[in-house]
Amino acid sequence: MSVPGTGQGEPRRDVDRRQELEARREVQRQRQAEAARASEFGEGSESGGESGSESGGESEPAGEAQYQREVEPGGDDGQGRARATPILRESVIVVGLALLLSLIVKTWLMQAFYIPSESMENTLLKGDRVIVNKLVPSPISLQRGDVIVFEDPDHWLPAPVPLQRSPLMSAVNSTLIFVGLLPSDEGNHLIKRVIGLPGDHVRCCDQNKRMSVNGAVVTEPYLFPGDVPSQEPFNITVPPGRVWVMGDHRSDSADSRAHDQSSGGALGSVPESLIVGRAITVVWPFEHWAWLSNPTQTFAGVPTSTAK
Repeated sequence: MSVPGTGQGEPRRDVDRRQELEARREVQRQRQAEAARASEFGEGSESGGESGSESGGESEPAGEAQYQREVEPGGDDGQGRARATPILRESVIVVGLALLLSLIVKTWLMQAFYIPSESMENTLLKGDRVIVNKLVPSPISLQRGDVIVFEDPDHWLPAPVPLQRSPLMSAVNSTLIFVGLLPSDEGNHLIKRVIGLPGDHVRCCDQNKRMSVNGAVVTEPYLFPGDVPSQEPFNITVPPGRVWVMGDHRSDSADSRAHDQSSGGALGSVPESLIVGRAITVVWPFEHWAWLSNPTQTFAGVPTSTAK
């Protein structure tokens, strides 16, 4: 007996199954025809109706549904799940790699911070988000005029007030900060401008209200409009391994001057080990976007310190 061809290499089992369904449909049509003839003569209408109901209401739909599941392409839900599994797996891998890359960048290269106060106006405004280059001060050296982020040296900041978040939101926020997708909001970092490097002699102010570094007078274009270099006089030498920092808004900045306690620079200066990095750009809000370049001309005339 020859097997009808399908033109698509249809398996023998599928051909046999289709032939079986066609035979069932033929038997059903014959029964329905007999039932119709019996109904005309008033004979066997009840049995014919029941037979038609049993055969047409159960056998054919069940057979067709089974045929679709076994033979027709796309009828198996397992195939849909099989197609979805690689997509889900690839998505998880891509997200995982992105988070890992972000964590690596945040740990060794760059990190985001937000500006909590007005002490750096108008260079930086309260609420700005900045990107910090963590390769400074090592392996890239610090320079006078750099804007740096550093950890609180000795209770310069008041105790942070914890934000009220649900346990879920707190966990999500901590995770995003950990991998570097959100700026740190720990409240224990400050941002100021480096004025004196280790060994520098910084003095303010002369008769013309000017500040000098190693005897060279400096003119600071970044100062807040109307501010003088310092309202309180000081004369300090920066100890080894430390830097002298000041805010651009001198009349509203509790910087090295406010914490020195007439120690000649020993208490007000910041250990280099606490420096997180140099702020290089403002990234948020978009209308404040700017590069934070070093004002090289301001300190170009300052001689190298000879202090040990």
